[in-house]
Amino acid sequence: MSLNLDDKKAVVAEVSAQVANAQTIVVAEYRGVEVVNLTQLRKKARESGVYLRVLKNTLVRRAVADTPFADLGKHMVGPLIYSISADPVAAAKVLNDFAKTNDKLILKAGSYAGKVLDQAGVQALATIPSREELLGKLLGVMQAPVSGFILNDRTALYSDSYGYYGKGYYGKGYYGRRYYGYAYYGSDDQTVKNNKPWWRKLLK
Repeated sequence: MSLNLDDKKAVVAEVSAQVANAQTIVVAEYRGVEVVNLTQLRKKARESGVYLRVLKNTLVRRAVADTPFADLGKHMVGPLIYSISADPVAAAKVLNDFAKTNDKLILKAGSYAGKVLDQAGVQALATIPSREELLGKLLGVMQAPVSGFILNDRTALYSDSYGYYGKGYYGKGYYGRRYYGYAYYGSDDQTVKNNKPWWRKLLK
C-alpha cells in the first residue's frame, strides 16, 4: 500500500525518534520469510526492547541523514527489515538468533558506534553478552568469594579435627557433605563420620 505525504512524514518522524536513542541499527533481507515467522520475530524483538519494522528504504535514509548511521544508507537496498535498539547488542542479537533457524532471513549490514558493519561484523556483535547477562555474571563473581570462603572454612575444620587438613576435601576423589547434622569425609576406600556433639552445633 502506497503512503501519502502525511504518512511518509509520520514514518520518518517515528524512525527518527528511534534513531535518536539508538546505539545500533541492523538490516536484513526478509524475502521468503513466512508471515507467521515474522510475527514470532516481532514478538522476540518486543521482549528484547528492539524496534523492529519493515520500512521503505528511502524513508529510513531520510531519518538517518545527518546522524552517525548515515553511512548505512548505501546498504539500504531491497526488501529490508530494520532492527534498532538503544542497547548496543540487542538489535544484532535478535536478527542473528532468528537467522540461525530461518535461512530465508539474510543479515545484510549494520551500524554501531558510527561504524558500518558487514554481515560478519553483525554476527560478531550479536555474540557479545547483553547488559543483563554481564550484570548477572558480575553478581556471580561478587558472591563467589563469600560462599567459597564459608564452604572451605567448614571443610577445613572438619578435616583438621581428624588430621586430614590439606588432604581430605581438597584431595582427588574426596568429598564432603552435610547429612542429618553430621559431616562425612571420605575417599574411594574410606568414610569418616564426625559425630561429636560440638559438630552438630557447628553444622546448624
